[in-house]
Amino acid sequence: MPAFSFGGCVSMNIHEHQAKALLAEYGVPVPRGQVAFSVDEAVSAAKELGGPVYVVKAQIHAGGRGKAGGVKVVKSLDEITDVAGEILGRTLVTHQTGPEGREVRRLYVEDGCDIADELYLSMLVDRGTSRVTIIASSEGGMDIEEVAASQPEKILSLAIDPATGLQPYHMRRLAGILGLSGGTAKQLPSFLHSIFTAFTALDASLVEINPLVVTGAGDLLALDAKMSFDDNALYRHPNVMELRDLSEEDPAEVRASEFDLNYIKLNGEIGCMVNGAGLAMATMDIIELNGASPANFLDVGGSATTERVTEAFKIILSDDNVKGILVNIFGGIMRCDIIAEGVVSAARSLGLDKPLVVRLEGTNVEEGKKIMAESGLSIIPADNLADAATKIVAAIK
Repeated sequence: MPAFSFGGCVSMNIHEHQAKALLAEYGVPVPRGQVAFSVDEAVSAAKELGGPVYVVKAQIHAGGRGKAGGVKVVKSLDEITDVAGEILGRTLVTHQTGPEGREVRRLYVEDGCDIADELYLSMLVDRGTSRVTIIASSEGGMDIEEVAASQPEKILSLAIDPATGLQPYHMRRLAGILGLSGGTAKQLPSFLHSIFTAFTALDASLVEINPLVVTGAGDLLALDAKMSFDDNALYRHPNVMELRDLSEEDPAEVRASEFDLNYIKLNGEIGCMVNGAGLAMATMDIIELNGASPANFLDVGGSATTERVTEAFKIILSDDNVKGILVNIFGGIMRCDIIAEGVVSAARSLGLDKPLVVRLEGTNVEEGKKIMAESGLSIIPADNLADAATKIVAAIK
């Protein structure tokens, strides 16, 4: 199975119950359900649904909830009370949360479902083809990566031509790989068109339905749903932006977004501050080549100010794993003297006591180097990226 990416965009995730509500607005069939933030609300939701079978689901931004004990089937209101009390406030550790896990702050209580078959269906933006691509498999309810590794013949990927959109042959091929026939197969065109319309209208980067179930009555139903959205397009969708749950995001990443800094925490020991995503990736790669690991991805962009550079340093240093910092700036729109002033100001104000290597190149580079040389601070200059990586790795070791 090819590795798909979202074209360089940063994605905002939402909860399952939010994704289902959005998809339902576009005609995608989903089970009835209600969100609950307390045990009492969970019981009230179950009473309104009426039963006799309910599913109580932990709402966190991670897959693998069922395996971690975050999804329970119950058959009475007393069970709802017990299960809701057990899951709410619990820290779930799944293959997507990392060892620290995620605290469950909300539940989704929904109708039980008569499941005849479980399938997999997703839509995403594939950078390789620059098209929305459908991924489908008859092996739903499992990790799609495991299916791709062990049974690749059971996965179908279809790139959708933006000029023509979904076509009848897409439906035939998908019905074949999913094993659908009769009345169930006839529901597939409407189901897919609804998802495709939601995907494009909302500027989504991913819609994943796992499992997509065939009910005992032969109906298609989105039993689970995950949606991600391109951050660059959220200004067009205030209703989607309102769904953002900051408690599910890394505090440092939230703080970085407030200063228009693109920051992603990693697990290494060298903090990186770079301008430009491509240069940031190259910087992280060369750190690895020199025998160390990056602690973060941090792109300050092309219009950084002294304030933003200082904030970038604060965010990098908030990670206890950071042993040293590498600043790598190629000044085009960004002026090297502005970056130098920011670096010097940040190092002074924060009392920086970790090794700091700075490589500057481009607009006003000589002015920038002079500012750092005359600062009186222990800033290690580097002539190029290879030199910078060698020096910062040596400094921390």
